[in-house]
Amino acid sequence: MRAVVVALGKVGLPLAARIALAGHEVVGADVDPRVIETVNNGQAPFPNEAGLPEALAETVADGRLRAVADTAAAVAEGPDLVVAVPPLVVDASARPDWKILDAVVADIGRGLKPGTTVSIETTVPVGTTRSRVKPALEAASGLREGEDFHLVFSPERIFSGRAIADLDNYPKLVGGLTAAGEARGIELYASFLNAEVRGLGSAEAAELSKLAETTYRDINIAFANELARYSDELGIDVLNVIDAANSQPYSHVHRPGIAVGGHCIPVYPRFLLAGDADARLPLAAREINERMPSYAADLLGDVAGKRVLILGVAYRGGVKETAFSGAFALRDTLVGRAADVVAHDPMFSDDELRGLGFKPWTSGEPVDAAVVQADHHAYESLSAAELPGVRVVVDGRGVLDAARFPGVPVRRIGRPDGGTPDPGAEIAPRS
Repeated sequence: MRAVVVALGKVGLPLAARIALAGHEVVGADVDPRVIETVNNGQAPFPNEAGLPEALAETVADGRLRAVADTAAAVAEGPDLVVAVPPLVVDASARPDWKILDAVVADIGRGLKPGTTVSIETTVPVGTTRSRVKPALEAASGLREGEDFHLVFSPERIFSGRAIADLDNYPKLVGGLTAAGEARGIELYASFLNAEVRGLGSAEAAELSKLAETTYRDINIAFANELARYSDELGIDVLNVIDAANSQPYSHVHRPGIAVGGHCIPVYPRFLLAGDADARLPLAAREINERMPSYAADLLGDVAGKRVLILGVAYRGGVKETAFSGAFALRDTLVGRAADVVAHDPMFSDDELRGLGFKPWTSGEPVDAAVVQADHHAYESLSAAELPGVRVVVDGRGVLDAARFPGVPVRRIGRPDGGTPDPGAEIAPRS
C-alpha cells in the first residue's frame, strides 16, 4: 500500500510511522518546514511519544517514510489511502474554525486521482464528512465520490504519549458514505493495524461514536465532581465511595478533579450539542466541570491580598499543552478575589508563562497558598519546605504527600482528611 498522511502532529505522525512500520510506503505532508526537516532527519519533532523516535529512525532510514510540504503533489502520486488529521481549531466556546480543515481538504482535492480512498480522522460534528468534505473534494478534483474515489470517516482514538501502541490496542472504527467505500476503508486500515477494524455503516455513525465516547467521559467526570462536592458537605472521602461503587461490575465512576482540559473532552461535547439541540446531559456536565476551578479556589478560603501559587498551567501532567487548561479559569477566579497570583510549570520557561498571561514564580519565593492544577511528576515529591510561608495547599489532582506538609492543611476535592475549609476563613499571615 501507498499512503499519504496530512498533518504530522501528535496524531498524524505516529499514524504515519505505524503505517510505515507495517512495511508500506508513506508520505507525510505538513506546512511546517521545521517538522518536515526534523522528520526527514529521522527524528521526532515533539517529545514524550513512546516508540516514535525509534520508529522514525527505522522507517526514514530505509525510505518507507518521508515528509513533504506539498500536499496536493503528494496526493497526485495516486496513493491507495490519504488520511487527513489536521486540527479543527475552536474558539473559547469550542465553536469550530474551519479554515485549516477546509484548506487541507482543498489541497487533497487538487491532487486527488481516481482509485484513492480518503479518510478523515479529525474529530468533527456529525454530518461534516458528507455535507462539507465530500462536496469540497468533488469540487476541487472534478471527480465523483463513490464512483471515482471513496471517502470515509475514521476517528482517531489515541492518547498522547502512547499513540503508536494505542493504534493496535483499540478497535479502528470506519464509516463510509457508501458500502463499497466503507469496505475499502476497512481493507486499507486492516493492512497495517493489528487491532480489529470495525465498520459502522455510515460516516455519521462513526462521527457520532467519537463524540459519544468523549462526551461520556465528560459526563462521568461531572458526576464524580458532583459526588466530591457532596462528600465535602458530608465529611466523607469520595474516593472510598467511588471505589466501593466500582467494586460492582456495572459501575465505572471516574475520579473528580480541579479541571477537565485538553483538545478533546472539553470540546467534543460542544460538537454534539451543536447538532442535537435537545441534548441536556452534555450541557449540564460542561457547566459542572467548568465550575471546578472556582470550587478549588473556594477551598483556599479568603485569598484577598495573599500570594497564591498555581502549580501547573498545562492541562494535564507530562504534556506541554494548555488547551482548555483549568489554570486559566483558576487564575481569573483568584485575581477576581484580589489575590496576587503566580505560576510555575516545569514544562514551560518563564517567558512562555508570561506569554500565556501568568506571572512566573521563582523557586524559594514566599507564598501564602498553593494549588496543584496539573499532575506533573515533579510535584509528587513537593514539600512545605519548598513553599516558604505556605499556610494552605489545595491538591486539585491528588498527587501530594500530605506528610510532607506538617502543620499545613492539604485540602483535596471530596476528601476531607486535609481539613474541611471554612469558605469565610482567612489565610493566616506569614510570620
